[in-house]
Formats: sequence, structure tokens, C-alpha cells
Amino acid sequence: MNIILLGPPGAGKGTQARFLVEERGMVQLSTGDMLREAKDSGTEMGNRVAEVMARGELVTDEIVIGLIREKLTAGGAAGFIFDGFPRTLKQADALGELLEEVGQSLDKVVELRVEDEALVKRITARSTCGKCGEVYNDITKPIPEDGKCVKCGGTEFKRRSDDNEDSLRTRLMAYYKQTAPLIGYYYHAGNHCRVDGLGEMDAIKAAIAEQLDG
Repeated sequence: MNIILLGPPGAGKGTQARFLVEERGMVQLSTGDMLREAKDSGTEMGNRVAEVMARGELVTDEIVIGLIREKLTAGGAAGFIFDGFPRTLKQADALGELLEEVGQSLDKVVELRVEDEALVKRITARSTCGKCGEVYNDITKPIPEDGKCVKCGGTEFKRRSDDNEDSLRTRLMAYYKQTAPLIGYYYHAGNHCRVDGLGEMDAIKAAIAEQLDG
């Protein structure tokens, strides 16, 4: 099964992707991770990525699609979660063509829906474990009283420098302009579904499972 998790910054896509990786054996295809991995790989594609990044230029859609093609054809995965791609309608078209080319399909596009004001409250209270990336929230999931991460026991926690209201509203505007049109695109394709992203993590996980297994 191949899926896309859609939603604005702070909607919880990363957390839910980790659940799917751990519980279903899916592979999370993060654009950023793939580029960093390719840059250090020494392969022909990796050298192209390294050259572009060394010049300070944006990596083209063609290169990202090439990296995704390598992952899709490697085999051994129970399915893929597309993370950070596609972001635009052009990229959605390119991904669809690639999946058809390699004999695969996009089974579900899960939109995590959270209202803007709730996102602001969530993000400005967010921190992560510096060791494993586990996400905490001052209101809904505070750091344990003993100061240790429940997942790895780490004791260093950090907040992203852009986890403030002004920066978040700028990121939200970019999302609505560039990525939100994908909601209509996939709704028309018939594989879009919506999940309330404001509840408890386990409830959201269960709602996503219901959509994927229904």
C-alpha cells in the first residue's frame, strides 16, 4: 500500500508516519532524508544531488522523482509513505506517472485536518527529544517529570527556531498557496480521505487505520 499524508505544518504527519513504519513495515520516503542519503552515496544520482546542493540551488523535480524511482523499484517494502512530495500539482502528476510506470498505485491520500488557531497553540508548545525525535507538547504531552524521554531515555529536548506564531503563519500561507490544491486533486481522483488531526495521537492513529483498512 502506498499513501500520502497531507496536512499543514504541525498537523502530526511525522508522528503518524512513524506509527505506520513501526506497525505496518511501511517505508517513509522523506524528500530531505533521501537527498541527504543520496548526497553521501557516491552513486551517479547522488553525485548530481551533491553538485546541485554545492551550488546552493534547489534540487529539481526530475532528480527527486529519480530518487523515488530507485526506492520504489528496490523491493522489500510493505508500502511507501510519501513525505514532503508531492507539494504541487505538477509534482502530483509526475508521481502518478512514475507509479504507473513501475506498476504501482497510490492507494490513499490521508488529509490530517487541524484548524489554524489550534495549530498555533500546538506548535508553539512543541518540543522534541534531541536523541530520537519523539515529540512532546507542554499541554497535551508534557516532558516527563524525571526529564527523560519515554522512548529512548534521552534528557536533551529542543524547540525548533521557527516554532513561533509569526513563522508558523508564514508556513501556513505557503501551504495553502502551494500544497492545499492537492486536496481537490486527489478528491477528484477518488482516493482522498480526511481525518481529524486535533485529537489524541492514538485516536488519530486508529482513524487512519480505519481509512486504510476500510
